[in-house]
Amino acid sequence: MSSPKIVIIGSAGRMGRTLQICAPELSLQVAATADQGDSLADAVIQGDVIIDFSFHENTAAVIELAVTHGKSLVIGTTGHKPSVKSELLVAAAAIPTVWAGNYSVGVNLLYALTRRAAAVLGADYDAEVVEMHHRFKKDAPSGTADRMLEIILEERNLARNALRHGREGITGERTDSEVGIHSLRGGDIVGEHTAMFTGLGERLELTHRATDRSIFARGALRAAKWVADQPAGVYDMQKVLGLG
Repeated sequence: MSSPKIVIIGSAGRMGRTLQICAPELSLQVAATADQGDSLADAVIQGDVIIDFSFHENTAAVIELAVTHGKSLVIGTTGHKPSVKSELLVAAAAIPTVWAGNYSVGVNLLYALTRRAAAVLGADYDAEVVEMHHRFKKDAPSGTADRMLEIILEERNLARNALRHGREGITGERTDSEVGIHSLRGGDIVGEHTAMFTGLGERLELTHRATDRSIFARGALRAAKWVADQPAGVYDMQKVLGLG
């Protein structure tokens, strides 16, 4: 399907509005939108792919409608409890679904590069992740940074207790098995993430800087075009981009 019609759920939110602005750039037609107080069912039937950036409380209903009407789905909502998300993933697998925590193309490439670097550079290269966001962000580390940490831990066969959140006081020498995480906050920074691998005599830094939130909308729209031609199952952005 070269140009599927899309339906945007959560259309009045910041991401919903950005999706509507960016859709023409990717030759995508917005067939319908829905937000609080609107009928999800009436909107869903008008498109080929549903993009949901509303609230995590809506996800179950959106999946049910997509399955009922045989629509493809892109899920951008976050904040689901692990047990709830596990159930939702099973339900979403009945249709072609992309579910990702971050839809930026650059960030997803950063994930792949971080994995490769962690695999190639052994324990004698100290791994640290640094993330910066605006002063209004309420959680730390960011979801993107947390995924980078998961990737490094996976490649080095380390558990979560290997993480070191900042350092203070007399901590002793750094061990080969620890992975540092540092969260900086200030101003209006959209988002910056760096994976740093430091050996004796050299340092490799992989950095992504976001300057415009439209990157997430463009990535979700790219996922919508891709998933329209896929068989039933749940995919991530790594799969959309051919990275794994």
